[in-house]
Amino acid sequence: MGVRGVVAVGPRRVLVLDAAPGELLDRELERLCGHGLAVTLNLRRVADPAGVTARWAERVEFTDVDLFDEAVLTAELVRGGLGFHALKSRAGVPLRAALLAAATDPALAHRLGVIGRAGAGTDHVDLTAAARHGVAVTHTPGSNANAVAEFALAQLLALTRNLVPYNEAAQQGRWSTPGAPAVGLSELTLGILGLGRIGRALAERATALGMSVQALTRHPARAAVRPVADLDALLATSDVVSLHVPLTPDTRGLIGRAELARMRPGSILLNTARGGIVDEQALAEALRDPAHPLAAAAVDTFAHEHAAFASPLSGLPNALLTPHVAGMTRGAMAEAALRCADHVSALLAGRPEGVPVVR
Repeated sequence: MGVRGVVAVGPRRVLVLDAAPGELLDRELERLCGHGLAVTLNLRRVADPAGVTARWAERVEFTDVDLFDEAVLTAELVRGGLGFHALKSRAGVPLRAALLAAATDPALAHRLGVIGRAGAGTDHVDLTAAARHGVAVTHTPGSNANAVAEFALAQLLALTRNLVPYNEAAQQGRWSTPGAPAVGLSELTLGILGLGRIGRALAERATALGMSVQALTRHPARAAVRPVADLDALLATSDVVSLHVPLTPDTRGLIGRAELARMRPGSILLNTARGGIVDEQALAEALRDPAHPLAAAAVDTFAHEHAAFASPLSGLPNALLTPHVAGMTRGAMAEAALRCADHVSALLAGRPEGVPVVR
């Protein structure tokens, strides 16, 4: 038995909390069903629920619950005393201690044993509680590395070339000319915080575009670009700082007022990692201050997202804000969805070899 209490007689029950979008949904369901899993699909975030139910009614069960209402979601997980062997998530649905305790209650016919994330980050899961209850948490690291790296470059180009204000002026019928020439990428030093899969993908692309690239990494000996000694050095010597570290107790609030004040005059901050890494209030105050060294920021991840979205950065003209879409290319999302299905199936079948499990 690979995961405590998972392998069972008969099909293992899987609840797809938030399905892959568009045509990818059919591929995801086909992969899950092809593994012999008994799938229940939550329709709350499905664009065409009528069409999906018509196509899959003979092979899939359906529910419709608010993912971000913990009480409602918990009730669904234990409804009728059945339970689920696995949950699949995509958009970072909070899975906290109380919910995990309820989903692993020994009185359930099917106790939760696996959580699969179609994506890299697992900060939405209480990993300590998951381990305590014997729940394996798997994810798909690297599935969106190229997509996020490309998006970070898009953020940088949009800011350095003033694309948003030029577009707004033209849409209003105004011919806007630059007050000063734009800076070229080859004139900038890019500092990458975290040289994992995404950081390396960004470094390769930025180097190809002529940028000078340096990085702060836990493994400087393996760095393919110039390493820096510490965070202060990275901030003080980079024209652009791009964040690519996971959200952990050590990185939460890593970039605050003091760190922002150490950045180069006219610098840019890019965050496609996790919102909690940056103090959004401190960032907003810095961007409002014309004397602050930070000139602009592009933010794709926030401390509060989805229905709870609210940020002090909203409305700032030098803040480029996007709704956590950096990794959402067709190729990246397909790889994440299908790999996640394979990982969940393997763990449920007691075959953990080669499956990434977060500890």
